Amino acid sequence: MQRPSGFRTSLATVLLTVVAVLASAASANAARCANAHANPAEHPRAAHRATLCLLNQERAAHGLRPLRANGALASAARGHSRDMVRRSFFDHTAPGNVTFVDRIRRANYSPRGSWSVGENLAWGSGSLATPASIVAGWMRSPGHRANILNGRFRSIGLGIARGVPINASAAMARSGATYTTDFGSR
Repeated sequence: MQRPSGFRTSLATVLLTVVAVLASAASANAARCANAHANPAEHPRAAHRATLCLLNQERAAHGLRPLRANGALASAARGHSRDMVRRSFFDHTAPGNVTFVDRIRRANYSPRGSWSVGENLAWGSGSLATPASIVAGWMRSPGHRANILNGRFRSIGLGIARGVPINASAAMARSGATYTTDFGSR
C-alpha cells in the first residue's frame, strides 16, 4: 500500500498535538491548585493541600466525587512516609512484613461492613518532588491511576515526609519528599 508523502508528517503532528493537549490539561489542573509546584520540603502544609486538590481535580475531570480527608488514614499514611525515609526502604510492606492494611487497621480505620483500601507511594527530589510532578506520575501509571479514579474510594489520608527513602546525597535528601496516599471506602 502506498501512503501519501505527507502521512508521516501528519501522524507526527497529530501525536505532538495530543501530547501538547495532555500537558496543557495537566498544567491547567496545576494552575487551579495553589502551590502545586511548591517543594514540599520547604512548604509541607501547602504541598499537602495542593496534592489533595490535584487528586480531586483528576477525579472531577472523570465525573467522580472528591475525596475527603480522613484522620485515621492520614495517620497511617504519614507514619509510613516517615518510616520509609527513616529506614531507607520504598515499599507498601514495611520491614517486619507489616502490610498497608495492617497499618491502616492499627490507625483505627475500621469501618463496619464491607470496606476496601488502596495505597499509592511516590518520592522525588527537586522539581520531581512537587505535588504536580507526583500526581502527574501517578496518573501515568495504570495501578496508581486506578486507585485515584476508583469511585468506591471516598476517603483519603495523605502523608508527605521530608527526605527520600534511599541513601542519597545530602542535597537530594534536603530537596526530596516521600508521599503515601491511603484510600478507603466504607
